[in-house]
Amino acid sequence: MATTNTNAKAAAAKSDEAVNDVFESARTASFETPAPVREMAEKAVQQAKDGYSKFKSAAEEATDALEDAYATSTKGYKDYSRKSVEYARANVNAHFDFLQALIGAKTVSQAVELQTSYARQQYEVISGQAKDLSALAQKAATDGTKPMQQLATKGMRFAQAN
Repeated sequence: MATTNTNAKAAAAKSDEAVNDVFESARTASFETPAPVREMAEKAVQQAKDGYSKFKSAAEEATDALEDAYATSTKGYKDYSRKSVEYARANVNAHFDFLQALIGAKTVSQAVELQTSYARQQYEVISGQAKDLSALAQKAATDGTKPMQQLATKGMRFAQAN
């Protein structure tokens, strides 16, 4: 993502240079024109500068929002993946413990009791894990969209103000 940001900044600097060249050319050319036309041209140039500045600022904010959304989403999905691996490891260990206890069963009724107890326990554990993973996924999705929501809200306020 750093490369994208560097490329975006380099492109913005190049655009700034080109825009400044155009504005300088317009300013230089304005000395050879009548005063009313020159004033109108200078106003137009100033409005263009202002518009370009606002556009550039909005583009930079959009880029920053995208980077924030990407970073936040990546973190959320990493947390989700870590938790999934943790739960899988815990479930495998619980299953091996159950198998070891089952091998040590002396009677069929003891084996059935172990199986019933293990199934009940795992049902509760897996239900809790599913709820936790669902909450993590929802949080990752919600947090990942916040920067874009904030940008959209800001854009709507800007549009309403102008």
